[in-house]
Amino acid sequence: MKIGVGIIGASIGGWAALSHVPALKALPDYELRAISTSRRESAERAAKEFDVPAAFDDPADLIAHPGVDLVVVSVKVPHHHALISAALAAGKMVYSEWPLGVGTDEAADLAARAEAAGVRTVIGLQGGFLPAIRHTRDLVADGYVGKVLGTTLVGSGLSWSPVTDRAHAYLYDATAGATLLTASALHALEAVNVVLGELTGISANLVHSLTQAQVIDEGSTIQVTVADQVSVTGTFRSGAALSLFYRGGFSRGDNFHWEINGTDGDLVLTAPGINGNLQALDLRLQGGRGDAQTLTDIALPDSRFHPAPRDLPATAQGVAQVYAHFGRDLREGTHTVPGFDHALRRHRLIDTIERASRTGTTQTPAPAA
Repeated sequence: MKIGVGIIGASIGGWAALSHVPALKALPDYELRAISTSRRESAERAAKEFDVPAAFDDPADLIAHPGVDLVVVSVKVPHHHALISAALAAGKMVYSEWPLGVGTDEAADLAARAEAAGVRTVIGLQGGFLPAIRHTRDLVADGYVGKVLGTTLVGSGLSWSPVTDRAHAYLYDATAGATLLTASALHALEAVNVVLGELTGISANLVHSLTQAQVIDEGSTIQVTVADQVSVTGTFRSGAALSLFYRGGFSRGDNFHWEINGTDGDLVLTAPGINGNLQALDLRLQGGRGDAQTLTDIALPDSRFHPAPRDLPATAQGVAQVYAHFGRDLREGTHTVPGFDHALRRHRLIDTIERASRTGTTQTPAPAA
């Protein structure tokens, strides 16, 4: 029996349309049965475009739809708590985009509600499921680089530059919940943790170098209340070192470059273009070991993509892998896909990073379950 899905926030051209819709259309376990947007016209237009039978301008109607088993919440973070709470109260499974809530208190409340409801949940930290990331994890585990000595990741958040537009201006407001730290940097750190494990010590420097940004389509300025330069260093349980840096905006040079260096070799992940958000990148994996003096491409086997098509766009590939694993979890009673309990741990990791920056001292993260 197919899993019926309803997406709250599926306007044409939005994130859900670029990621969730093609992912769901490509997987045999799922059927997209309902869409909700803020206006009836846009909902009906999206439903027609994506061949979805039900369209709503009130998310409560989507949640109540008898054909919807899994509610996907893909809207701005300040709306997450109310929508997810309503879906959980209706006994529906929920897939929430990351971050789960605006801050740890909201995340903790939603995690508690999910546990009380006894339903399965998914948090959208899909970077750890990308085929290139999973292949890198296994190469490291199999000893490709020998003993891992350290890892360095540098990326660009694309947003959080001195210039923006009205549609993205909310990203500059700390109360909106989606910042360079909570979004771009945390998505990347999640993938790092999947490959190399958890951190035992964290230092950080969150720099607010921008005080204002220009909204070009309005000819106005807005106050910037988020860090636009994020630096996180630390030590893994293995003893290896971490250096992660995310800049706001983009560079004329590399916008995503991740190296893993060991006693016997190196692995390098890169991506073209100005976007450095790992969770939506078409990653190139290269490596070198032993006597090799240069890097060579490492091909990803087809098995890394199955059952999702290999030619899915980069925006949809990681999301499709999450859905595929979740479908298997439901069939087999396993728990390989992170839910709201994992999201709460990652919110607490953000708190640890912020505390490390604020105090200027190394902090110890709470143990991962």
